[in-house]
Amino acid sequence: MSGPGPGPASGTSLQVLRGLDTGPRGLTDAEAAARLVGHGENAPPRPRTPSALRRGLRGLRDPFTTVLLTLGLVSAFVASWGTATVILALVAVSCALRAAGERRADRSLAALRELVVGTATVLRRTDDTAAPRAHEVPVADLVPGDVVRLGPGDLVPADVRLLRAHGLTVSEAALTGESAPVAKAAADLPEPHAESHLCFQGSAVVAGGATAVVVATGAHTRFAAAQRTPEPREPSAFDRSVHGIAWVLVRFMLLTPPLVLMAGAALRGRGLQTLPFAVSVAVGLTPEMLPVIVTTCLARSAALLARTRRVVVRRLPALHDLGAIDVLCVDKTGTLTQDRPVAARSLGPDGRDDPEVLRRAAACAWWTLQLAELPAPDALDEALLDVAGAAGEEYDGLAALPVAPGRRLATAVVAGRPGRHLLITKGAAEDVLERCDLPDDAERRRLLALAAREAEAGQRVLAVATADRPARARPHTPADERGLTFRGLVTFRDELAPGAAESLRTLAALGVDVHVLTGDHPATAVRVCRELGLEPGEVRTDGGGDPGGADTVSAGTEGASGRGDGAGPGRAEVREDENPVRTGQVTAGTTTVVARCTPEDKARVVAGLRAAGHTVGFLGDGVNDVPALLAADVGIAPRGAVAVARESADVVLAEKDLTAIGHAVTAGRSSSANIAAYLRVTLSSNLGNVLAMLAAGLLLPFLPMLPVQVLAQNLCFDAAQLAFAHDRPDPGELRRPTLLRPPAFLRFITGFGLLNAFADLATFGVLALALDGPDALDDEAVFHSAWFTENLLTQALVMLLLRHGRRLTRGGRPGPVGWAAAFLAAVGLAVPPSPLGAALGMTALPAPYHLLLAAVLGLYALALTVATIRHARRRPQPAGCTVAQNSNL
Repeated sequence: MSGPGPGPASGTSLQVLRGLDTGPRGLTDAEAAARLVGHGENAPPRPRTPSALRRGLRGLRDPFTTVLLTLGLVSAFVASWGTATVILALVAVSCALRAAGERRADRSLAALRELVVGTATVLRRTDDTAAPRAHEVPVADLVPGDVVRLGPGDLVPADVRLLRAHGLTVSEAALTGESAPVAKAAADLPEPHAESHLCFQGSAVVAGGATAVVVATGAHTRFAAAQRTPEPREPSAFDRSVHGIAWVLVRFMLLTPPLVLMAGAALRGRGLQTLPFAVSVAVGLTPEMLPVIVTTCLARSAALLARTRRVVVRRLPALHDLGAIDVLCVDKTGTLTQDRPVAARSLGPDGRDDPEVLRRAAACAWWTLQLAELPAPDALDEALLDVAGAAGEEYDGLAALPVAPGRRLATAVVAGRPGRHLLITKGAAEDVLERCDLPDDAERRRLLALAAREAEAGQRVLAVATADRPARARPHTPADERGLTFRGLVTFRDELAPGAAESLRTLAALGVDVHVLTGDHPATAVRVCRELGLEPGEVRTDGGGDPGGADTVSAGTEGASGRGDGAGPGRAEVREDENPVRTGQVTAGTTTVVARCTPEDKARVVAGLRAAGHTVGFLGDGVNDVPALLAADVGIAPRGAVAVARESADVVLAEKDLTAIGHAVTAGRSSSANIAAYLRVTLSSNLGNVLAMLAAGLLLPFLPMLPVQVLAQNLCFDAAQLAFAHDRPDPGELRRPTLLRPPAFLRFITGFGLLNAFADLATFGVLALALDGPDALDDEAVFHSAWFTENLLTQALVMLLLRHGRRLTRGGRPGPVGWAAAFLAAVGLAVPPSPLGAALGMTALPAPYHLLLAAVLGLYALALTVATIRHARRRPQPAGCTVAQNSNL
């Protein structure tokens, strides 16, 4: 595998920097600009854009298009050139429209992804004499010789050589496929063939921080050299449903020609003469425009979301999944509350206010940030520095022991009195108190109770301790964090996010249950939920990672320790195999909050909800949210999320805002409703026409419609159906998750298809009686013309009443589908008497036949309206519905 091996990354750190003509202070802006021109952008080779011909040929993979092509070739084989020409024209038009839609969608998505361009923290100088400054630059602007900083959640932006590292672990799954993180360390002279001092583009920082120099970018990185074709994503529920319906129809289509041929041979002795008509009938059942409608609907909704709401859909099918979600799992911090907690109080060991505790905690935060070279302070440290300022500047910082995996505290070592070092430690109360010298266990229990009291009030708590030690030259280690003196507590409160309460009400009105999965203290989550009007029935915790300690507690009840460890009263102990967090057995409508969640717990809860039949969205922004983002039907991340979370998400928001998710859900339901309406209208109408034609073909002494007339009628209907991609659904359809269940869907199209067939057969009966005259040829032409007109008029009625029936009764405007239905009706009336009608073997209809058709169509419209109303009444109302009650399209 190629990459930065013995070349620019070999040798000592100084040799590497000299070889790249750079230094630990980074490049100047002018040097970086010159190198960018020489090396090009830091981007992997882009895949070749498929040509228009290749896009068109890909459309043949659709089952309906494949069947159409087969029927066209069969028609050509038996020299039915008119039928073959029309069928192959339908195939060409369908493939061309689909290719054009995919091309527009690709262009739109390419433009939208510019909104979420990745950045890297780089050290740059304005000139040779200026001090280096850390700032964010687009990843594409990195060049060899740049000095970058890495922190938890960052994607490694290029191939880099580590100069300094602190507790750095990196996931290299994108390169090696191994999920276990790999420890990395800076080595001045690495061992031969070792790679622990190198990090490669595409890796993700799991923990720790580092400063590194870029040694390879763009096509020269190991990631670019090792890129393979990505594994295909598992089809969404919508895709599986559509394919299930498609193959049922394909089987029916393949059975139709043999049945018609055998019936024609047995009853009329026509045999192969009936083949073109049989092929045309099979074509009439095909929803040729389905791929075009799906692509256009999703692409238009995605572009509208990006333009008006700044929501980027990175995977088009995820838009339908958004419309289908009935459970949204969110973290608390940054979603329901603001990203930055606020320091509330600082308490001494006696529980009274003590500003000195806050000042010492801020000093620890300041020097940990400076000496550990973290890219940014965490939320609590930032809150401390906001209140106390740069309190650490009054000390001289010497060393720092930052937070690390499995370690819930941080220590800064500063210069104290002459010849002395002062250790300042802050962290979780239990961990800090374990390292303090206390008079007895009673004092320890009293201090734990003090911390628990603040935690039960919904506050986040940090304990602070210090130690005065003799100065020494050897490095400090975690073993020095012993014999500390407890100084007090600092508490933090979470400010509610603006608009969070209103957003929750909007999601509830859309039939979406919100679950809060948080690693915070249960009482903190309960307080926030209640302030937002989200009343939790119970709160579940994972027992702090103890397999036997999973807990289910009533809202507001917490043990004296302030931990989810089963130590307090009023708690129900649960065995590991009954732990709802560990098994994922959390159901919609029963649990609102799951606290003390680890990343694996979040993923298990999401997977459990999906296994229970729910469509689940997950909103997260941290590296700990990545497993849940990948486990959900729709992973959602804000633009400001860590890079690895943003790249794992299906949908990217401009801001971490539930309101934007509500708009995205509505957009997904709008596109899905248009697709489902197209399928309902098209398949029920087509099925009715096919059944009527089969029956008429067996009863009439001549074909009920010539093959070219069947195909011309089908082409007109296909053109009108394109309006579904531009329609606006009824608001009532957007208030419930959009589902597409094949059994219920097939029952719907069968019922309405039979109703349509009865209308066609009634027309057949009326025409058979009215055309009982001496001139059989004229009667045949008139019959063909009348049925051609009636079919297009009934299809127009189906489009109008099944799509906009309730809207029209309320005086609403019909929209694009209504205008398309009017166009279809006009074509049905205008074609028979026109020159085109004569070329198709049709003739003008006398006025009495129009009156007969109007009578039949009036009765059909009445029956269709009644059936639509009855179907609507059987569908449950969206308000207050459970998941099982949601509509089946």
